[in-house]
Amino acid sequence: MLSLFQILLLILDIVWFFIIAHVIMSWLINFQVLNLQQQLVSQIWYMLQRILEPLYGPVRRFMPNLGGVDLAPLVVLIAVYALRIIIQNNMASFY
Repeated sequence: MLSLFQILLLILDIVWFFIIAHVIMSWLINFQVLNLQQQLVSQIWYMLQRILEPLYGPVRRFMPNLGGVDLAPLVVLIAVYALRIIIQNNMASFY
């Protein structure tokens, strides 16, 4: 059972990394440091979009429209961190 919790924590760490990479890439694209016309940049960007959109979509539905500010990644990051805390605090009961 402990192995399952460790695998879940690994998956949450990977999701955390993808969200951070997506946020940083979006900033770099908006400030025109990165260009979506470059093939590698566009492939990475669309891969991250396809992976993270199922997480962002439900959050965007219940959040109010704030104009050009998208807080969905922040909400998902907080949720991932909260899940990580819950799993770590309850792992001891399964030894």
